[in-house]
Amino acid sequence: MPDLKEFQKRIEGINDLVQSLEGAADPALRASAKELLQLVMEIHGAGLEKMMEIIFQSGDGGARIIDELGRDPLASNLLILHGLHPEDVETRVSRALERIGPTLRKHGSEVGVISMEAGAVRLRVEVGEHSCGSTAKTVKAIVEQAIYDAAPDIASLTIEGADGKAASGFVALDALLGAGGNSGLTPAMAMAKDGGN
Repeated sequence: MPDLKEFQKRIEGINDLVQSLEGAADPALRASAKELLQLVMEIHGAGLEKMMEIIFQSGDGGARIIDELGRDPLASNLLILHGLHPEDVETRVSRALERIGPTLRKHGSEVGVISMEAGAVRLRVEVGEHSCGSTAKTVKAIVEQAIYDAAPDIASLTIEGADGKAASGFVALDALLGAGGNSGLTPAMAMAKDGGN
């Protein structure tokens, strides 16, 4: 049985194959291949939906199993693919934000929801005033990864406040040194100033 990374690779492989079909010279072959893929997806989706109904009808234990399937990364992705996930997009996004909250606080950051409408998610990241631009980029990457893992079916994701600008209390090294470049710096300080190059 494939793990989540292998599953995601297979999904990417399917996507690549579908895109290559778009370039097929024979329009009839292209249409047939798309129809075949659609039919297979519909059959699998109908089978999964029936399985979910049977599990749910088994009582409280069934509802618990469905919840567990929704939390399992591999099963969750499959349920999302077929529109059968037990939680809506908003719930999955909210849970993802709760899950990464402690990590963001370690970076001196917080994230809040501005809006979630019709699959369009707008978030606001607050980066601590003593954080640097790289912290903002790291925080944005953490938030993006968590949201796309939990809700790959969102229509769009907008993260405000994570543009990587230095916080108001931060003074750039160039400003402290003036226009004189690297003069007077030790080799280690010069490397740090130049980004390690």
